[in-house]
Amino acid sequence: MVQIIKPPKPIDNVIGYLELKNNSILCSKVFLSDIGYPAKNKEFSLEFFLSKLIHKDDSKLFKNNYFNFTKNNIDFRQSMLIKSKKGKYKEFVCTTNHDNINFNNKVAKSKFLFFNKRKYKTNKKVKKSQFFYKETAEMTSTGSWYVDLIKRKSYWDQQTRRILEYPEDYKPSVNKSVLYYPKESRELAKKLFLRCSIHGESFNTEIKMLTQNNRELWVKAKGKPVFNDKKQIVGIRGVFQNIDETKAKELSLQRTSNIIASQNKRLFNFAHIVSHNLRSHTSNLSLVVELINSTESKDEKLELIKSIEDITSSLNETIEHLNEVVTIQTSTNKSKSQVKFSESLKHVKTSIGQIILKNNATINSDFSKVDTIKYIPAYLESILLNLVTNSIKYKHPERDPIISIQSYMENSRVVLEITDNGIGIDLDKFGGKLFGMYKTFHYNKDAVGIGLFITKNQIEALNGEINVFSEVEKFTTFKITF
Repeated sequence: MVQIIKPPKPIDNVIGYLELKNNSILCSKVFLSDIGYPAKNKEFSLEFFLSKLIHKDDSKLFKNNYFNFTKNNIDFRQSMLIKSKKGKYKEFVCTTNHDNINFNNKVAKSKFLFFNKRKYKTNKKVKKSQFFYKETAEMTSTGSWYVDLIKRKSYWDQQTRRILEYPEDYKPSVNKSVLYYPKESRELAKKLFLRCSIHGESFNTEIKMLTQNNRELWVKAKGKPVFNDKKQIVGIRGVFQNIDETKAKELSLQRTSNIIASQNKRLFNFAHIVSHNLRSHTSNLSLVVELINSTESKDEKLELIKSIEDITSSLNETIEHLNEVVTIQTSTNKSKSQVKFSESLKHVKTSIGQIILKNNATINSDFSKVDTIKYIPAYLESILLNLVTNSIKYKHPERDPIISIQSYMENSRVVLEITDNGIGIDLDKFGGKLFGMYKTFHYNKDAVGIGLFITKNQIEALNGEINVFSEVEKFTTFKITF
């Protein structure tokens, strides 16, 4: 293991090294003198070093670094406390980054661990410094990391491993770094690291990461480039903090804000019906009554009485719409239950069976990924009914309607997609009023403009969201995230 070559200049502060062949520590006289051991004790076993000399707070990290060095040839640098024979601690630095060292008249290759003595601190100051560093990292849930762009290696501290739920001896990989992020965060992570490594742009962002247990969590990540003496970027160093709880509260607050906005919008629509629609009906009714009282012709009176039937029918329809708006708000207090998409769709298909047959519609469904959801059963059936009948109503005149329904998980939330091959929607023209009350976007004589409004409000009342994707003359997809 030791090869004699032309000796380089001695490194004065090298005081010991670990010979890997027999797992022993060979120490210089200076080192032995510093820790109060006689010169004859120049060799210690690794077990004695770990259990008796190195401080217990440093032992675990050293074991991890030692493992990565011996098994994976990963260099490291670690500050540690070494216990003297009198029981006092002094601080040293363990490092592996020299090619050759002249030690005890021999040249040791870099396959040895060796120790550099650092300026001593008092035992209390060292302990206090390390205590505050570790406590700060743990209390703020902050880990540090480094990417060596030359060696293409990654380095994590223990706190990083804890946050990402990896074992202490885990070796991070640059090639697998994309797997530390969920799919929706990978492009952002790539862009940040690419800009930092090429253009030297530091970053400070909030991003989702993925633990070893496949659990997603939000972190606040900071990184900056590391330059060599020639001002070349040789690495990226940074920290990240676990902000999952804080982010969850922030997102919850945002959802609450959206709910309030949605409730205000429903209140506005409620007021709109009361002030405008009902007023129109009652005004027409009053006018007809006046005309009946003022005319002497029986034929005119009969014709006016017939118009009252039309007005009352329209008034009744408006009141039903008004009742639906109120029901959405009050029904959210109903208890949710486990309901199956397949069963709800079955009920819908039964209720509109004649409409499906008349229009020669085909409904394909795939609930293999997610079939059960905790929801208000009546709401789920209403949502499916409105969207399926909407697809049939706006079918393409040159082809039979085909409706595809599927469910799956996305970002830990259940998603339901309903796609048809109908006439599509011009979202540039109608996107802004698509879900508005009494807003229609086709020249269909049966269009009323209440179905999508009711559907959207039902979904949002239970903290969900609905989005639409469409291309005129080709397709329409409604995506519901529960």
